[in-house]
Amino acid sequence: MEFDPLLLSRIQFAFVVSFHAIFPVFTIGLATYIALLEAIAYRTGDDHWARLSQFWIKVFAVVFGMGVVSGLVMAFQFGTNWSEFSYRTANFLGPVLAYEVVTAFFLEAAFLGVLLFGRKKVPPGVHLFAAVMVALGTFISSFWILSANSWMQTPAGFEFRDGIVHVTSWLEAIFNPSFGYRFVHMAIASLLTGGFVVAGISAWYLLRGHAVTASKRALKMTLVMLAIAAPAQLVIGDFHGLNTLEHQPAKVAAMEGAWETQEGLPLLLFAIPDAANETNRFEIGIPKLASLILTHEWDGEVQGLKEWSAEERPPVGIVFWTFRIMVAIGLLMIVAALWGAWLLYRRRLLDSRGYLRLLTWMIPLPFVAVLAGWFVTEVGRQPYVLYGVITVQDGLTPALTGGMALFTLIGYILVYAVVFTAGIYYLTRIVRKGMPETDEEQQDPQGHPKRPLSAADTPLDSSAGL
Repeated sequence: MEFDPLLLSRIQFAFVVSFHAIFPVFTIGLATYIALLEAIAYRTGDDHWARLSQFWIKVFAVVFGMGVVSGLVMAFQFGTNWSEFSYRTANFLGPVLAYEVVTAFFLEAAFLGVLLFGRKKVPPGVHLFAAVMVALGTFISSFWILSANSWMQTPAGFEFRDGIVHVTSWLEAIFNPSFGYRFVHMAIASLLTGGFVVAGISAWYLLRGHAVTASKRALKMTLVMLAIAAPAQLVIGDFHGLNTLEHQPAKVAAMEGAWETQEGLPLLLFAIPDAANETNRFEIGIPKLASLILTHEWDGEVQGLKEWSAEERPPVGIVFWTFRIMVAIGLLMIVAALWGAWLLYRRRLLDSRGYLRLLTWMIPLPFVAVLAGWFVTEVGRQPYVLYGVITVQDGLTPALTGGMALFTLIGYILVYAVVFTAGIYYLTRIVRKGMPETDEEQQDPQGHPKRPLSAADTPLDSSAGL
């Protein structure tokens, strides 16, 4: 049996990137939250804020470690499977990825030790500074990574000579046409991911009467942020979509399931794209709404997939459905955030056990939304690895065989399985242990000691899993 090295390499890249992406998006949001907690604790001297920060620093350390390991392993595939792409684009991607290591990774590594172990060993101001530097490092890291990825989507500031990329303007290349939209979109996605995890765990602790004072504070401040960030993400997503329509119209056509170029394009709520027959089955849509969203005109014209040859079209079904999954979860997050803000305003938040349970169930949804968004971005770029310039076929390692690709794919799956299992195990232990409680919090309303959190209670083992 012969294996297709291109197909296996694409599957491998999708698997590796999908696994790795969930960690940075969480650590960026969580690092920002920890820095805020440290700032409040430093300002007020209140021990509840310090205990909150101490708890989430433990979670951050585990997730950060999983992200580092998965990221290091991910880099190997550029040499094993995509050496031709790496060679052709090295003049840009090489320096950019090096800048990420020098400016961000070293910054995070230098101050992470102080953040983890220096609470009682350095002055409070130094510990706060370390928290801010770690948070800043996560954003700097995302800056360089998203610049590189955005350049692959909307390449600029270069010329192609003898099959090799030569940078003509570093400013144009780094700040390429889609970079700003992607960076803001991912930054808010990180805040939403970290926010819903914090809100879900805090709600779960409140339902069980654990660390009530600290959990109430965490939940309230997080809901305020979510009520602002979730609707803002919808606005940023709209601007991002308009930018994509300008620079990658084939991707937008796949997102909308549009085969024919037409004015007044309907917004399809449901459809089954049929690429073989260039049509959709079982369409349910809202007339003209897609044109209004994309062009801001009821009768705006949107290009259909038939404007491109079949070889130049992205896989329609994957892009179409992952886009709808992302949007559906985004709308659900907006509803949940605004509902929580309303309950908070009416002083009924802690009495609404149903809403608290909803927050625990929503813990995994931001991660699913992030993965769906990455699938839209990366699959929608096909068949190009550098949009409009280098195809995935041209970027593949020339001497790669199907057997070699299968071997590395299995190897990555095994390594990541170990990383994920170990990470979830330690996160489960941290959540089960909970936060240190004051003497008052360790008693029930009658003054009796409360039972400790049990394994059966943890959201990592229940339907409210991370």
